[in-house]
Amino acid sequence: MSRIILLDAGPLGMVSHPRGNQAAAEWLASLLWRGTAVYVSEIADYEVRRELRRANKARGLIRLNETKDRLGYAPLTTDTMLRAAELWAQTRRSGKPAADDTALDADVILAAQAQMLGEEGHQVIIATTNVRHLSSLADARVWSAIS
Repeated sequence: MSRIILLDAGPLGMVSHPRGNQAAAEWLASLLWRGTAVYVSEIADYEVRRELRRANKARGLIRLNETKDRLGYAPLTTDTMLRAAELWAQTRRSGKPAADDTALDADVILAAQAQMLGEEGHQVIIATTNVRHLSSLADARVWSAIS
C-alpha cells in the first residue's frame, strides 16, 4: 500500500505560487525527498486555475503547470463524479453540507477522489487548509501537520 498526499486548492496554491511560500515549498520538498507520492487533484487544479485566469496571472499559470507536471495527477472520472454526487446527497441528508445547495461543492469531489484512491489500496491523506469541510468524508489534515 502506498501513501498519497492529495493536495487541496489551498496548499496547491501555496506550493505553486510564483513568489513561493517558503514553508510550503520546504514541506513539499521534504515529502518528495522521502518518496511520498504527492498528487494534484484535478478539482483543486480547477479551483486555483480559474482564479489565476480571472486575474490574468500568467506567471502563476506557468508555475501551476510546472507543479502539476512535477507531481502526480488525480484526474476526474465518471466514477469519481458519481461518488461525489452520493457524498453531496449524504452530507445534505445528514444536515452537514460544506457548501450551499447550488454550489459545485469541490470538497465532496475531492473527498470522492480520495475515497476512490483509497479503494485502490492506497493510504490517502488530503492536505488542506480547511479540515472541517473534509474530515467527515476522508482523512483530511492541515497541510503543515503532514510529514
